[in-house]
Amino acid sequence: MTDTPLRRGLTARHIRFIALGSAIGTGLFYGSAAAIQAAGPAVLLAYVIGGVVIYLVLRALGEMAVRRPQGSFGDYASSALGPQAGFMTGWMYVFEMVFVCIADVTAFAVYMGMWFPHVPKWIWVLAVIFFIAALNLMRVRVFGEVEFWLTIVKIAAIVAMIAGGVAVLIFGFGMHDTSQGVSSLWSHGGFFATGLGGWLSCFVLVVFAFGGSEIIGLTAAEAQDPERTIPKAINTVPVRIGLFYVLALAVIMAVIPWDRINSDSSPFVQIFQALGVEPAAHVLNVVVITAALSAINSDIFGAGRMMFGMAQRGQAPAIMRRTTANGVPWMTVVIMTVALLVGVLLNYLIPENVFVVIASIATFATVFVWLMILFSQYRQRTAMPADEVALLRFPVPMWPFGQLFAIAFLLFVTVLMAFEHDTLVALVVGFVWLGALAVAYRLWVAPRASVPS
Repeated sequence: MTDTPLRRGLTARHIRFIALGSAIGTGLFYGSAAAIQAAGPAVLLAYVIGGVVIYLVLRALGEMAVRRPQGSFGDYASSALGPQAGFMTGWMYVFEMVFVCIADVTAFAVYMGMWFPHVPKWIWVLAVIFFIAALNLMRVRVFGEVEFWLTIVKIAAIVAMIAGGVAVLIFGFGMHDTSQGVSSLWSHGGFFATGLGGWLSCFVLVVFAFGGSEIIGLTAAEAQDPERTIPKAINTVPVRIGLFYVLALAVIMAVIPWDRINSDSSPFVQIFQALGVEPAAHVLNVVVITAALSAINSDIFGAGRMMFGMAQRGQAPAIMRRTTANGVPWMTVVIMTVALLVGVLLNYLIPENVFVVIASIATFATVFVWLMILFSQYRQRTAMPADEVALLRFPVPMWPFGQLFAIAFLLFVTVLMAFEHDTLVALVVGFVWLGALAVAYRLWVAPRASVPS
């Protein structure tokens, strides 16, 4: 085990599908059920707005990553906002990935419950953690290849589900009445069936669904030709939001009235169970399990690379720089695996409502990281002379109004978290973690940084 640098083993194909796979996971396949319950059909509008915001965040990240591909958004925060901002951004991202991973492994346990209803959830959580840890210890090209094929399965399944759902709406099947058309989107209490309050409350889960997409900014250090691959990956965001979230969920709620969708399993499985097509439901359950594995795989990769970068800057213990002969930061994988054992404990102690609490904590961390990305890019751009701005190869659109809109939206979501019990818990946990990071920086990082080398 050495301090071997990271290897550039990710091709354009890998980067594109890591970008796709990072946002097509538990948030869509499982978290969307809770979002639908909160907002009814109006959740579609919430996903559109959330999709615009994450696109603006990723374009801000893309501008910085193409300009300086050897860094991460923790580096960009350090250079634009100061070393403490970079330290807190990096560790908040690790915190985000831990809780996103716990949410993903929790969803995996729920999916397995369809086949093994009497097996405790925590057993499945424990098993999948060690499986994914082993996968992440392989060379980065293996990671990219596995993520590529897992994402192919997810995309194919979503497209097939959309096509099947449209066919059901047109021709009918099982228990579906074709005379209703797509009227289920407004005939069960209206489009805003749960009112303005219900619609606003779903934004926390919508942001959670897109959390992790910023992993694109961490792949630059291991990407071949990042100046070309990063923009291509980011520009796929509008298509995947429109197709994989808005269209897929619209088809589901057109076939199954929104008030019949529950959190016992994935809505993608429920659509076929409601039609009486049990074999298809089992096939879709395999797909959502694949989606969970893909998301956990990406999350551990992203957190590990962030900790590796912080260790290089002296913002994390030096042992996190240790890599295998293949250039994989093995110690960070071990640390993430140990942290995820918290998920085993939570699923043992509170198996019923663990998902919403965990997703809300992850959302707080996601919002903080996205805000730091936006603030970093805003600070960098405003400090640039006009001739340097003209040389940017991937400038943000709608400057500066797009960035200001995204910042305002994310601050608004943070305020919304104070009005629900489960999300309020997440707000408290998030601010306590921020306070702990501020203290850790002052006690351990700042004194070392002030010592002349």
